[in-house]
Amino acid sequence: MKLMYKAGSLLAIILLVGCATAPKPIYFWDGYQNIIYQYYQTDTVGPEQQIASLKEIIEKSQSTDLPVPPGLHAHLGMLYSNTGHPELAIAEFETEKAQFPESTTFMNFLMNKSKGDKK
Repeated sequence: MKLMYKAGSLLAIILLVGCATAPKPIYFWDGYQNIIYQYYQTDTVGPEQQIASLKEIIEKSQSTDLPVPPGLHAHLGMLYSNTGHPELAIAEFETEKAQFPESTTFMNFLMNKSKGDKK
Protein backbone atom coordinates (compact mmCIF):
# COMPACT_ATOMS: atom_id res chain seq x y z
CA MET A 1 0.00 0.00 0.00
CA LYS A 2 2.83 2.36 0.89
CA LEU A 3 4.54 1.52 -2.41
CA MET A 4 1.40 2.39 -4.40
CA TYR A 5 1.09 5.70 -2.55
CA LYS A 6 4.71 6.58 -3.41
CA ALA A 7 4.27 5.52 -7.03
CA GLY A 8 1.08 7.59 -7.29
CA SER A 9 2.79 10.60 -5.76
CA LEU A 10 5.75 10.24 -8.11
CA LEU A 11 3.42 10.00 -11.11
CA ALA A 12 1.55 13.12 -9.99
CA ILE A 13 4.81 15.05 -9.62
CA ILE A 14 6.00 13.95 -13.06
CA LEU A 15 2.71 15.05 -14.62
CA LEU A 16 2.84 18.44 -12.91
CA VAL A 17 6.42 19.04 -13.99
CA GLY A 18 5.55 18.04 -17.55
CA CYS A 19 2.65 20.46 -17.63
CA ALA A 20 4.68 23.29 -16.12
CA THR A 21 7.29 23.41 -18.88
CA ALA A 22 5.86 25.07 -21.97
CA PRO A 23 7.36 24.22 -25.33
CA LYS A 24 9.62 26.79 -26.96
CA PRO A 25 7.71 28.83 -29.55
CA ILE A 26 8.61 28.38 -33.21
CA TYR A 27 8.18 32.04 -34.14
CA PHE A 28 8.51 35.41 -32.43
CA TRP A 29 4.95 36.79 -32.53
CA ASP A 30 5.18 39.75 -30.08
CA GLY A 31 1.88 41.40 -30.91
CA TYR A 32 1.77 40.59 -34.62
CA GLN A 33 -1.79 39.33 -34.24
CA ASN A 34 -2.82 42.70 -32.82
CA ILE A 35 -1.28 44.51 -35.78
CA ILE A 36 -3.28 42.36 -38.18
CA TYR A 37 -6.42 43.15 -36.21
CA GLN A 38 -5.58 46.87 -36.28
CA TYR A 39 -5.15 46.70 -40.05
CA TYR A 40 -8.78 45.70 -40.41
CA GLN A 41 -9.88 48.34 -37.88
CA THR A 42 -9.06 51.15 -40.27
CA ASP A 43 -9.94 53.93 -37.85
CA THR A 44 -7.56 52.87 -35.05
CA VAL A 45 -3.94 52.93 -36.25
CA GLY A 46 -2.51 54.26 -39.50
CA PRO A 47 -0.21 52.34 -41.82
CA GLU A 48 2.87 54.27 -40.73
CA GLN A 49 2.37 53.17 -37.12
CA GLN A 50 1.78 49.59 -38.28
CA ILE A 51 5.01 49.71 -40.30
CA ALA A 52 6.91 50.95 -37.26
CA SER A 53 5.40 48.19 -35.10
CA LEU A 54 6.29 45.47 -37.61
CA LYS A 55 9.86 46.75 -37.93
CA GLU A 56 10.12 46.70 -34.13
CA ILE A 57 8.96 43.07 -34.06
CA ILE A 58 11.60 42.19 -36.66
CA GLU A 59 14.33 43.86 -34.59
CA LYS A 60 13.22 42.12 -31.39
CA SER A 61 13.03 38.75 -33.13
CA GLN A 62 16.67 39.04 -34.17
CA SER A 63 17.70 39.35 -30.52
CA THR A 64 15.69 36.24 -29.55
CA ASP A 65 17.02 34.01 -32.35
CA LEU A 66 13.43 33.19 -33.30
CA PRO A 67 12.18 33.95 -36.81
CA VAL A 68 9.19 36.16 -37.41
CA PRO A 69 5.95 34.33 -38.25
CA PRO A 70 4.87 33.58 -41.80
CA GLY A 71 3.23 36.56 -43.45
CA LEU A 72 4.87 39.30 -41.42
CA HIS A 73 7.22 40.42 -44.19
CA ALA A 74 4.40 40.09 -46.74
CA HIS A 75 2.18 42.25 -44.53
CA LEU A 76 4.95 44.82 -44.18
CA GLY A 77 5.46 44.77 -47.94
CA MET A 78 1.75 45.31 -48.49
CA LEU A 79 1.81 48.30 -46.14
CA TYR A 80 4.82 49.74 -47.98
CA SER A 81 3.03 49.23 -51.29
CA ASN A 82 -0.11 50.94 -49.98
CA THR A 83 1.91 53.95 -48.77
CA GLY A 84 3.70 54.49 -52.08
CA HIS A 85 7.00 52.68 -51.48
CA PRO A 86 7.06 49.87 -54.06
CA GLU A 87 10.83 49.35 -53.81
CA LEU A 88 10.56 48.67 -50.06
CA ALA A 89 7.54 46.45 -50.69
CA ILE A 90 9.45 44.30 -53.17
CA ALA A 91 12.35 43.92 -50.70
CA GLU A 92 9.93 42.65 -48.05
CA PHE A 93 8.25 40.27 -50.52
CA GLU A 94 11.69 38.89 -51.41
CA THR A 95 12.44 38.38 -47.71
CA GLU A 96 9.14 36.53 -47.27
CA LYS A 97 10.00 34.29 -50.24
CA ALA A 98 13.43 33.53 -48.79
CA GLN A 99 12.07 32.62 -45.36
CA PHE A 100 8.99 30.76 -46.58
CA PRO A 101 9.56 29.30 -50.06
CA GLU A 102 6.00 27.99 -50.19
CA SER A 103 4.88 31.61 -50.57
CA THR A 104 6.87 32.15 -53.78
CA THR A 105 3.93 32.11 -56.19
CA PHE A 106 1.91 34.59 -54.16
CA MET A 107 4.92 36.84 -53.48
CA ASN A 108 5.75 36.89 -57.22
CA PHE A 109 2.14 37.94 -57.88
CA LEU A 110 2.39 40.75 -55.31
CA MET A 111 5.75 41.89 -56.69
CA ASN A 112 4.32 42.06 -60.22
CA LYS A 113 1.37 44.03 -58.88
CA SER A 114 3.72 46.43 -57.04
CA LYS A 115 5.69 46.95 -60.26
CA GLY A 116 2.48 47.79 -62.08
CA ASP A 117 2.19 44.61 -64.18
CA LYS A 118 -1.34 43.57 -65.05
CA LYS A 119 -0.63 39.79 -64.82
